[in-house]
Amino acid sequence: MCLTMENKKIQRDHEVFTDGDEIINDSPIEQVRLSIPVRDDPTLPTLTFRTWVLGPITCSILAFLTQFFMYRQNYVNIPTSVVQMVLVFLGKLMAAKLPSEPVKVPGTTWSFSMNPGPFNIKEHVLLSILANTGLDSPYSILIMVVRKIFYKKYLNFWIGLLMALAIQLLGYGFAGIFMKFLVYNPYMWYPLTLLDVSFFRAVHEVEERPKRGISKLQFFLVVTVGSFAYAVIPNYFFPSISALSVVCWFWKHSVIAQLIGSGRNGFGIGSFTFDWSAISGYIGNPIAYPLSTIINTSVGFILFLYVICPIAYWTNSNNARHFPFNSLDLFDKNGQLYNISNIINENDLTFNQKGYESYSKLYISVVYLF
Repeated sequence: MCLTMENKKIQRDHEVFTDGDEIINDSPIEQVRLSIPVRDDPTLPTLTFRTWVLGPITCSILAFLTQFFMYRQNYVNIPTSVVQMVLVFLGKLMAAKLPSEPVKVPGTTWSFSMNPGPFNIKEHVLLSILANTGLDSPYSILIMVVRKIFYKKYLNFWIGLLMALAIQLLGYGFAGIFMKFLVYNPYMWYPLTLLDVSFFRAVHEVEERPKRGISKLQFFLVVTVGSFAYAVIPNYFFPSISALSVVCWFWKHSVIAQLIGSGRNGFGIGSFTFDWSAISGYIGNPIAYPLSTIINTSVGFILFLYVICPIAYWTNSNNARHFPFNSLDLFDKNGQLYNISNIINENDLTFNQKGYESYSKLYISVVYLF
């Protein structure tokens, strides 16, 4: 962030560099200083014709695809990096093919250019923000879907629309309230955002390749091709390497061995994987997060899964030994899947206390108990 001040001063909480009358306020976080440029080019166009055309179109397409794939048993995730790379191609294609002559709006003196110049980094960032808003499905959609499919209750379109808008705007409201603490605070930083910034800089900044080395863009392309080639192996050719349980191999018919070694329904002791999505599924991307965060998450994971949960299971806390150790299902007192319709009033979908008392308490696996 650049500030112009008459009286130069040094702030103790982070470094300040002076350049003439301009004071450049840098971040106190080393990773941020190495990734985020502190200078801004105000001459770069932002709200261009490309932004207004590609932004809403990509957002609409991604919103449709996200909602469509959400109902699949095997959910198809569209990574943000894929969207960003597609936007590079589309933006540069429009910059190369669209005419640069001004276009006048009929009946007014206002005009605009369909091609104000090369596709720049600010346009790319704005397009990514607009497009990525379509990658998140509103939780209110799940409410309407559950009512329709499981309870045959149909919600009025306008009521559903207002509910979705209210829930989404509530989130934006909280974002504005905590902006001072979560965004403007220089000590609050988000490692995954640095990956996006590094990508934008690698694509748009002109960099000379060092002698006997590679540039950032070349390094990015090498990593992209390598990660794609590696992802194909566990996803298509050898899906079995996503979860290899050694203990289960040697004691195939032992219930205790399955409980200890199964990476799906047990403790997962002795299980390992070659699937990157499984590696980063719990702790996040180990390349992006700092070591302290990974250690913190790993210690919590070990204490929870290998200390607290086994103790609760073997002491039969909440009848834990009657049900699978790790399962998303809900169970009744007999170990069968819980029949929700027995405890819900059919007319208004409210809780039926008498039905609950006559049917069964609701039980969950010990992993989701704590």
